[in-house]
Amino acid sequence: MPILLCFTLFALLDFVILFSVGSHIGLLTTLLLVLGTGFLGLHLVKREGVSTLQRAQQRFAQGEIPSDELMTGAALIFGGALLMAPGFLSDALGFMCLLPNSRRLLGKLLKKLPGRMSVYSMHSRYRPGDAGWSDDPTRDTANPSSSRDDAPEDEAARRDGPLEGDFLGRDDSRR
Repeated sequence: MPILLCFTLFALLDFVILFSVGSHIGLLTTLLLVLGTGFLGLHLVKREGVSTLQRAQQRFAQGEIPSDELMTGAALIFGGALLMAPGFLSDALGFMCLLPNSRRLLGKLLKKLPGRMSVYSMHSRYRPGDAGWSDDPTRDTANPSSSRDDAPEDEAARRDGPLEGDFLGRDDSRR
């Protein structure tokens, strides 16, 4: 519920600032400013998005997980959405999400917030080559060849190799 209240107060404050600035500079000038920030934001989203995608592809090619690029992409989407909303406060926050230096500053500020959600808050670990996450905090992620010794191997999978058929492993050719 507090998030809804924050969004409501932000939108109200954004409209109050928009209307008060609009009453001083005029309707046409206000509309031109809102449209201009929208087009400038669209250009920045495209430019930053392409460079972020290229960096992510390079990290994938090196066998790394592009976590920073995913966070940058999320900030770009959020910033682009804020720039589509009419208002000067939302435009300012949207530009902070789009410009690289201010995005880093915003990221540092968000990291200092108490109670922030994190992938690592549940002690989950990703091991390269795994199909998913593990809840075992003692699992060695630096050495992918080390696996849990207490996990029983599936004799059929080891003997028969990769399964063919549907996702349950049933072979459709015998039906």
